[in-house]
Formats: sequence, structure tokens, C-alpha cells
Amino acid sequence: MADKKLGAYICKGCGIAERLDTDELAKIAKSDGKVTVAKQHDFLCNSEGVKMIQADIDAGEVTHVLIAACSRRAKTDAFRFEKVAIARANLREGVIWIRPDTEDAKETTQEMAEDYIRMGCAEVKFMTLPNASGEQGRVDHVLIVGGGFTGLTAALEVAKAGYLATIVEKTSALGGTAAQLYKRTPNHSPFAAPQDNGIADLIQQIESNDKITVHLNATVTKTEGAPGRFNAEISPDGGTKTFGSIIQASGFTPYDATQLPEFAYGKTPDVVDQLGLEALAKQANGGTIKRPSDGKEVKNVVFIQCAGQRSEKEGHLSYCSGHCCMTSVKQAMYFKDANPNIDAMVIYTELRMPGAGGEDFYRNGQNKGITFTKGMVSEVVSDSGKVSVKFKDLILNEEVDLESDLVVLATGMIPNSGVDIEVPVTEEEEKEEEKTVINIVPADSVLNLDYRQGPDLPQLVNGFTDSHFICFPYETRRTGIYAAGPVRRPMDMAQATEDATGAALKAIQALENASLGQAAHPRSGDLSFPIFRKEGCTQCKRCTVECPFGAINEDEAGYPQFNEARCRRCGTCMGACPVRVISFENYSVETVGQAIKAVDMPDEFDEKPRILVLACENDAYPALDMAGMTRREYSAFVRIIPVRCLGSVNTIWISDALNSGYDGIILMGCQKGDDYQCHFVKGSEMAHYRMSKIGDTLQQLQLETERVQTYEIAITDMHRVPKIINDMAETIEKIGMNPFKF
Repeated sequence: MADKKLGAYICKGCGIAERLDTDELAKIAKSDGKVTVAKQHDFLCNSEGVKMIQADIDAGEVTHVLIAACSRRAKTDAFRFEKVAIARANLREGVIWIRPDTEDAKETTQEMAEDYIRMGCAEVKFMTLPNASGEQGRVDHVLIVGGGFTGLTAALEVAKAGYLATIVEKTSALGGTAAQLYKRTPNHSPFAAPQDNGIADLIQQIESNDKITVHLNATVTKTEGAPGRFNAEISPDGGTKTFGSIIQASGFTPYDATQLPEFAYGKTPDVVDQLGLEALAKQANGGTIKRPSDGKEVKNVVFIQCAGQRSEKEGHLSYCSGHCCMTSVKQAMYFKDANPNIDAMVIYTELRMPGAGGEDFYRNGQNKGITFTKGMVSEVVSDSGKVSVKFKDLILNEEVDLESDLVVLATGMIPNSGVDIEVPVTEEEEKEEEKTVINIVPADSVLNLDYRQGPDLPQLVNGFTDSHFICFPYETRRTGIYAAGPVRRPMDMAQATEDATGAALKAIQALENASLGQAAHPRSGDLSFPIFRKEGCTQCKRCTVECPFGAINEDEAGYPQFNEARCRRCGTCMGACPVRVISFENYSVETVGQAIKAVDMPDEFDEKPRILVLACENDAYPALDMAGMTRREYSAFVRIIPVRCLGSVNTIWISDALNSGYDGIILMGCQKGDDYQCHFVKGSEMAHYRMSKIGDTLQQLQLETERVQTYEIAITDMHRVPKIINDMAETIEKIGMNPFKF
């Protein structure tokens, strides 16, 4: 550390100097923090304050900078300095805005600020300025697996941005399911009638674009490498090519309606699914649609919504497929536009018309004379060439037997996701065998990834590729590989257009980041990557198994082999390591551990407990910031350390904190589970699993289990986080101080 020159810069603005003794803070930085430079400024984030810091950097006086001002989430542009390690001490949102401005609170508020100075100095002292690993390369070429509507749209967007695109389509033609449609639901005002599916024009654009290469009757038989240097083997005759990023747009397969014997599908040709109706409409080409059984013109038609979906019955789909209601309205218009006298009835339990024009399209269907009936269909009977639909009218509360020339079943989408990962992350997941995934599509691999965790993208409970649908769609658990279209979630063509465009932009961002050695979202721009001390490794493989992103393999000797470009920099591997040999240059067991130990620990006679909060930087820390912005008070005895992800929390931090005299510890992470909000997917879940075992350790130490608590926090929980902290303070008051303090 001899070559490290530490500087602490303390802001007096935003009321900080009015509430805190900043001269004393500067003294603490020098005496306890061991900084060589400690300066104050009235407004550190203004041009003069920034110039003051930059001048010291340029003069070689500081290499490691502590900014003691506002939250690390504020003024990020102003405090972005090149070629120095930077830490932040939160004196505004984390101290003066959450403490009352009273004489009684003055002493504890000042102590809080002084501790944050000590913690910030300790953190930055153990940082190393990260540099790119040297693994990176630049390949301005995106592989798109799937030549349906989503894949074609994505390829055009990539090409428009000036990058190369290669489409791999397993069939002999482009267009996918969309090419089978007679018309599509409208995507522009006035949303009045079905419109051309646009596939022919899309294909023409693809074929005339010299930046796009197409491989038909082809599959990806092997994919290895990482963002910026994926090597994909395209068979049978495409050879092996290098790509910067990948988009999986493998689409969906329609639900097999033969699994619905109660609806007579397969027993009579006059019961069809929605794609079957599209084929009939194409044959009619604007004329009256003919009945398959005898070729007679259809005089009345019934559409049955949610056939085999939104149902918990065995073999059914539990989810809504998104497009089916609007598709039925569109198909009913086929009949009404050809002959307004045809009876077209849609039987539904709930109608969903997504998108800007959904309601307009529905009203136009009503205006054309389509009948919408709220009912529950129990059976479709085919007898002597006649088809009747038996259902309960839920408005009139009566049983109805309706004869029809043609019945159309609105069945759902099953994603072509390939093979799910086989390696469970936790013991709990191993036991969840009752969570069966309905995936009727044969599980042939789509990407054939050469990853330890499996050959395809991990899947959600219903078989769709695992992407973070709340915070950042298209992102999957394989860095640089993005999912788009119905393989990601059920959707119509309008939504697939947005999906394809978003995935294309993400794929471009990924290859650009990879060329610079930077992390992908959510730590975009971070140059740090995992490094480990091989001589201390026990080859336990916990880091390999627990990494949510497949960034760690094993070498021939069984040691972890880190792949910098696949890594998201979450630190889950660091939290998993029982011997603490994994770290990042700017985030490590030491940077956090030393910050924990830097707090001035009062003795038992002061009656000033210390509570440690390890808060996820993505949801929990913003919630704490917002609590400060809205002036919600919480205990002055708390000391908060933001962590990249709760999954990065190593249990040694808990032990060190308890041994150092902390009276309580709170871990705040993101929501876990099927509807997770964790930016790193599995991090919060892994932390909860690890912390569930802390209770045994506490009991062995004869400490109360209430001293360590783990919470799931949403970014909107600004009201809740102060209460959690204050409740812990009350708990400590009841159970007493940590005996290790004595």
C-alpha cells in the first residue's frame, strides 16, 4: 500500500456543514483514515470543487479518493475521475436527512458521520484500480438464432445500426409462424381492421441487405466462448464463425389441441385451432370461409377462448398466451368482412386487449357485429356432421347448447426454449421436484452451449427463457446472449417488434462492452473481474455451481476458471467462497471487511449499540436513499454498507461484525423466487439460503438468532426500511448488547 495516496474530500453543501462539524470529519479522515490529503469545499460537486479534486489527481498527490458528500447514487457524472479508485461516504441522504435536527440528536448524528468517514477511508484504502483483463476482442457481428418475425426484425435492426447479422433458421423458409397468417392484428391507427402480415416485405428487405447472411435448413450445433468472441458452429454447411453477441429468437410451438378431447379436436375437421383457421382464411383469400368437412360456406362460427390455457389442470398451460383474444377478434372479422350476416361469437371468461390499439380494435369488432359472450365452455360435441358447443352463460347463469358450423380453439404458445439447466443452485431447488414444467415441445437444444451449467439458456417455471422481465428485459443468465419474442414470454407481433428491437440494441451494447473489457448491465462500464488466489483454493466448486451466469468453469486440475467477459461482476462467487480467495480489484472481502471493522465501537457503558446493514445497491440502497430524501428518521446507531448484490455477502463478514461488537446485523436484498427482482437473478436467493444456516452458528456462540435478520426489499420500500432498522434497534434494547463487545 506504500504507493497508494489517499485523499478525502468533504462537501459542506446541502446543509451538511450546518448539521455536522466538518473540521472534525477532516481530522478523523487524517487520524483514523490515514489520508494524506483532507480538504473541504462549500459545494464539492460544482465546477470549482471538481477542479480541486482533479488538480490533486493531476499533480500525483492522490491515487485513491474518498468523496464525503451525498449518496454514491447521486452526482455520478460530477465525481467521475479517471485513473483513480473512488469510494463514497454518504453524509447527506445517509446521515443529516434521516436524523432530526435537534440538540439531543447532535452528538449521535456527528458520530454517525465520523464512522462513515472511517468506513469510506478503509474501503478505498483496500481498493485497486481495475484494468481490463486483456481477454476482450471486437467482433461487430450478431448471430440470430431463428428466422421468424422476431429474428427477421432483430436482424434488420442490427444491420441498420451498421453491424453484421447472421440468421440461422432450421426450416427451409423464413417467416416462421407469422408467415402462416392470412392477416395480422393492426399495429397502427385507427386499429380498425386486420392488415397484411408484412412477412414478404420483411424477407425482401433481409435478402437485399448485404449486412445480413441467412442459413436455411441449418442449426447451431455448438456455441463456445464469450461476449466479443462467441464461436458458433452452424451445420450442415455454415462452418464455424465468430460473433460478438447472440439473439435467441426461436419462437414458439402451438399447444397441441388433441390434448383437449372434450373439445372434439381431431374428432371432426370442423373444430380447428387458430392456425388452422388462418389456413382456411388463406384459401378463401377474402371470400367466405368454407367448412373443412364438406366445403360448405360457414354461416356461424364460435371462438372458444383460453382453450387449454390459464388452467391448472394437468397437461394445460397455467399462463395466458397474450395474443389469443385479439387474434380471435381478428379472425371473427375475416367472417364479418366477407359476409356481415355470418354469426361470429367469441366465448370468453376474460378478454385481454393489450397495446395502444387493443380497445379500439375490440370496439371495431363490436361495431362489425361480433358477439362477445362471457361463458365457460364444458364440451364440444360432434354428431352426424353437426357440431354443438355446450357452455354456461355466466351473465344469464344458464346452460346453453349452441349449434355451429365451425369451432375455433384459442390455444396457447409453448416456447421453443431448448434444454433447461440441470444443475440445481441450492438444496431447496433439488427438493422442488413437484414444480413440473409443462413443455410439450421435444427438448432439442437450440444453442448447444459449451457451458458447465447446460446447453441452453436457463428457463422459468413455464419453460420460457429466464429474462429479467421487470428491470431489464432480453437479459438472460448467459451474458451476451439475449432472448426475444415468444421464446421469452407470450406476445403478439406488435410486442415482438419491440422485443426484437430491444434485444438488437442489447446485443450491440454487449459486443461494444466486450471490446472494452467492460461489464454488461447492470454494472455496465465496470472493468473489474474476479481474481482468485489459487494456492488457497480448496476446489470445493461452490463458486462454479452458484454463479448465476455460467461465468466459471473448471480447468483440468479442478480449479475455477473465470471468464471475464461472461461475468456480470455481482460477486456471488466471492460470497460463496468459504476460504475467501475470490475478490475484485474494487470490491473484495477486504474492502467491505475493513469498512465493517473501521467503525468506532462504543463500550457497553455508553449504551450506544451498533447495527450493521448490508444493503443491495440495486433496490435496498435506493430505498434507503429515498427514505432520506423524504426525511424518514431511523436509528443513529445503524451503519450501512452497500453491496453489489446480497449474493456477494460472505459469511465471514457476519462473523467479523459480531466479533467486532456489532449488536445486530440486517441484510437487505431484492425479492427472490419465480417473480424475482434481483438484478443478478439468484443472488438474493443464495444469500437467504446462506443466512438460513447462520442461526446454528449464532446458537453455538450463545447469541440470539434475532441478531441477524434478512429481508427482501423493493426499491419502493422507502416507508418500510426505516421501520426495519428501528425495529432492530428495539430488539437490541430488549435482548441486550452483544457480549463479544465486552
